[in-house]
Amino acid sequence: MTKVHELFEELCRIAPLEKQMGFDNAGFQIGHGERPVRRVLLALDCTDSVAREAVEKNAGLIITHHPLIFSPLRAVCGHEPVQRRVLYLIENGVALISMHTNLDIAEGGVNDVLIRLLGAEPEAALDADGCGRIGTLPESMPLDAFLERCKARLGVPALRYCATGRPVSRLAVMGGAGADSLEDAVYLGCDTYVTADVKYHQFQRAQELGLNLIDADHFYTENPIVQSLAERLAPRFPEVEFLVSARHTDCIRFA
Repeated sequence: MTKVHELFEELCRIAPLEKQMGFDNAGFQIGHGERPVRRVLLALDCTDSVAREAVEKNAGLIITHHPLIFSPLRAVCGHEPVQRRVLYLIENGVALISMHTNLDIAEGGVNDVLIRLLGAEPEAALDADGCGRIGTLPESMPLDAFLERCKARLGVPALRYCATGRPVSRLAVMGGAGADSLEDAVYLGCDTYVTADVKYHQFQRAQELGLNLIDADHFYTENPIVQSLAERLAPRFPEVEFLVSARHTDCIRFA
């Protein structure tokens, strides 16, 4: 029977842990490595609803992108949300593994999945850390049509963007908060950049530089990795059932 540590080792082959950024806390966060697991639940985050879903569906392991334990815990007594979630998983025997910036950087990781979903093959990393991707669409397209593609393929209900009048051809992407890399996109000859968590002055800067800048929301730019990761793991562990969370959705609402 497959054990938790075997799944962790495979995840580390997919996204080597040593490649995570210095601020990060990816890895094996909760549980016993020797415990057998028959069912795994995957989600972008370990929210309260995801933790309950794992218990209700008898999943012995949760795999997330964002770490539940990011800052050091001074206690685990249930006095604040992260502590309560950690305690709940421990009490119910559910392990937790998080693959974060190492999965952003990895081949076949967050950014490769994102740029392929938007219609281009990854050619190179966007920034010096190996994060983000650049690529070229097979055919250029008007920005309006590309915006509709983003909404349809990512499932995001609305977009924030600035338009420069340029068609979309040379594309840069970075799942999650990546607006600090907009000048890298310009330097590498991109006309359009898809990322998230863009600030007002960053939209202004993109306009000045002639870059179409699209904020497609943090959740929606990273969430495609969840299904992709489940599909990669399933053939490697045929005796394990991999479930994508049916409850984890973006906490941000669009009016």
